[in-house]
Amino acid sequence: MSKRLAMLEGMIAKGAKDPFAWYALAMEYAGLDRIDDALGTYEKLREIDPTYVPQYLMCGQMLAKAGRNDEARRWMEEGIERARAKGDGHALSELQSALGSLP
Repeated sequence: MSKRLAMLEGMIAKGAKDPFAWYALAMEYAGLDRIDDALGTYEKLREIDPTYVPQYLMCGQMLAKAGRNDEARRWMEEGIERARAKGDGHALSELQSALGSLP
């Protein structure tokens, strides 16, 4: 286990509510191809802070890479709604482009 993964898991185990800690842990799992662990972490992050827009693109891209296009589509569509609600045009554009590239 990497030091980074151990550190992030330790932060979460201590009850961290910081969205970035959850996001970083999900990204770490995704980088290790632990897709189900990453997805569970993204789902928990979505419960903690559904307005944390970066999670939708990264989770959607991870799921698309794993061939789970229906799940990827749902994440990206929700992200588009969240980005619009926040007025985050950059994220909105990225999400729309990623969604448009799904088969």
